[in-house]
Amino acid sequence: MKWIIYILKCKDQSLYTGITNNLDKRMEQHISGNGSKYLRGRLPLKLVYKEHALNRSDATKRELEIKKLNKRAKQFLINSQKKNKRGYYGKFKIYFCSFYECKKRI
Repeated sequence: MKWIIYILKCKDQSLYTGITNNLDKRMEQHISGNGSKYLRGRLPLKLVYKEHALNRSDATKRELEIKKLNKRAKQFLINSQKKNKRGYYGKFKIYFCSFYECKKRI
């Protein structure tokens, strides 16, 4: 099963990081208010980043790594994906930037 790590930008400009194996379904849950409590009062949402993982374990580890980043480092990660033209997996662009790589580049 393929997993996706994603970052959403909220109405208040905050960034929410999560994982799922069905991004369309998860986005519907968030928008309907049945997803995360954090997002309920922060609609509308914009998907600004997604990354592929082979299994839930890898996705969870990567999610925690991204959640440890400060907002500036997360924004760098988002911008890096937009500029990256090499890493593709199906319809998803992939850019891997570890916690330490993102901090060094800022």
